[in-house]
Amino acid sequence: MLLALGAGPAIAQEAGVAVAPQYDTTHVYVAPADFDRFVDSFTATFGGKPSPRIVTNVLPVPSRSALQYVWTPAGTLSTFAFQTPIPYPFGQERTGYLVTDMDQAIREARAAGAEVVVAPFKDPIGIDAVIQWPGGVKMQLYWHFTAPHYAPLDSVPENRVYVSPDRADAFVQAFVRFAHGEVVDDNRRADAGEIGRPGERYRRIRIRSAFGRMQVLVTDGHLPYPFGHEVTGYEVKSLGETLAKARGKDARVLYGPYEAADRHGAIVQFPGGYVAEIHDLRSRVRPVR
Repeated sequence: MLLALGAGPAIAQEAGVAVAPQYDTTHVYVAPADFDRFVDSFTATFGGKPSPRIVTNVLPVPSRSALQYVWTPAGTLSTFAFQTPIPYPFGQERTGYLVTDMDQAIREARAAGAEVVVAPFKDPIGIDAVIQWPGGVKMQLYWHFTAPHYAPLDSVPENRVYVSPDRADAFVQAFVRFAHGEVVDDNRRADAGEIGRPGERYRRIRIRSAFGRMQVLVTDGHLPYPFGHEVTGYEVKSLGETLAKARGKDARVLYGPYEAADRHGAIVQFPGGYVAEIHDLRSRVRPVR
């Protein structure tokens, strides 16, 4: 869910039901006592600002949550602090993707191979649904009665998806079809130091679409902590400066900094438990295969 602020942008025909990356939010669930500290830490690290906070029921069953949209130049969040127990399966959906037409989005998702695990329902400002892709990846689709309008991002974040070798190809094929996207890199011998296993190799797939960027990490599940807990990777101009800002606002560096093929990265935990990958790009980026 995202708080609407005005008229929406024009949509390219080839984008399908996608709008643009600044409307695709990472869903973050925090305890009410951690809400302020988390939002303050995240915006101090990346810039931007939060929307006004409201308290309401955003689900199809009885519940109550404080919610706040957080816009930053590096990516956006939908943050929730539930005051009641969180009904299943909410909290498992990793991202919210704004779509131009919910009925069309559901049809195209099913045709591509997704299942609808929460049928479309109304919230105070629009319609939502939760879908699941091969490999178990859940995400929310949403549509607003009044189209939102936000400025483009300075850098588009990566949706970091961990899947098994058994379902990786099925997931990629299904999501690319739905998103009208393309695979821009499929490296079957990427440096596994990127997932905490230096000296080994793993498969890393990068996808680009009108929804934004996605990095699919195909692993055997033998992941050292904290890898697999992060759902979004944020690109910044300077990793060192960004980590200094994060540490200054109660965030902890759980892993790194480390060097990967085209970036310097770190895994960071913000107050309230949200874990994110943060990286800057190396000056000499390897060409896309």
